[in-house]
Amino acid sequence: MEPTEKQNKILLQGNEAIVAGALAAGCSFFAGYPITPASEISELLSVKLPQMGGTFIQMEDEIASMGAVIGASLAGAKSMTATSGPGFSLIQENLGYGCITETPCVIVNVMRGGPSTGLPTSVAQGDVQMARWGTHGDHPIIVLAVSSVADCFSITIKAFNLSEKYRTPVIILSDEVVAHTRESVVLPPEDSIRVFDRVKPDVPPEWYKPYADNNRGVPDMASFGDGYRHHVTGLVHDEKGYPTQNAQEVDSFLRRIHGKISKGFKEIQVTKNYMMDDAEVFVIAYGSVARSALRAVRNARARGVKAGLVQLVTLFPFPRKTVDTYLRQCRAAIVPEMNMGQMAREISRVNQSSCRIVKHNRIDGHLITPEEIFKHLTTV
Repeated sequence: MEPTEKQNKILLQGNEAIVAGALAAGCSFFAGYPITPASEISELLSVKLPQMGGTFIQMEDEIASMGAVIGASLAGAKSMTATSGPGFSLIQENLGYGCITETPCVIVNVMRGGPSTGLPTSVAQGDVQMARWGTHGDHPIIVLAVSSVADCFSITIKAFNLSEKYRTPVIILSDEVVAHTRESVVLPPEDSIRVFDRVKPDVPPEWYKPYADNNRGVPDMASFGDGYRHHVTGLVHDEKGYPTQNAQEVDSFLRRIHGKISKGFKEIQVTKNYMMDDAEVFVIAYGSVARSALRAVRNARARGVKAGLVQLVTLFPFPRKTVDTYLRQCRAAIVPEMNMGQMAREISRVNQSSCRIVKHNRIDGHLITPEEIFKHLTTV
């Protein structure tokens, strides 16, 4: 289909599309530290944010970057950072602070080979479980994965919207291949993009409780400087934000921050399903591997194999119901990953049927090819 006059067809790199999505979502603050293969995000925002009245700061390290992102968000800015594996490790402590203070922000992790410095310029998917469990404590988190340049734009917008709506940090997992792929995408007109802004209090300052429960489980959020008292602490706190060890208040608070995400499962948990209506064998994939998987599925269909693909957009909270439906439908599920099987463990955990789970893992810094996946589809 040819782009209409209102549509903007443009050649973008994945990292550039993340920047475009962030700006479209209203991002006005970025703090970060250059790191391969995420550096283009900070480089581009260092130019574009000041032009749009926003703020860009290169911090001394990723620990400080995450702290600045949280501070800017508390002051009312839609804020983000971008990094790769080693920086993602440093972010974890302040990420936990963002979780307990319910501070909206977006963290982009462009995955590369590890551990430690690892393979700085090579592709990998080794940070999946870290994204879910990297920071300590029993906390909820939203983790989204991008597989294409178009995904980088649309899912970045979604990440900001979910972050603001549910008052929570949201992690975007990209990888080196997605980040540096260039392809033509059609960007929607600005007036058609749905942007969600955090809900401000509608009560006088003296009535405001920054962590009060409501029917959404998401407290209204005043910004610093708006005249509302807002006590912020990394300790478990009561409705006014003050530390508490009262068993009932502790239990209520922790259940609420988990419950607000559970209430949003229908909106938060997203998959893209291809040729699954009559599939007998299917692939579960995410990130750049999902591109290889889709080609493998199409090739298998051409050979008469009833194959399908479930692309995971939301990794956590894991879209169990959708995956379970197809596990019950099919005789085998192929799970290709550029790690030792981090998502395969999650899929095996929720598998309650007789569906066979077949792992295919590659950890040498190279992308899994369609041919590798095709072999499984035609032999299981």
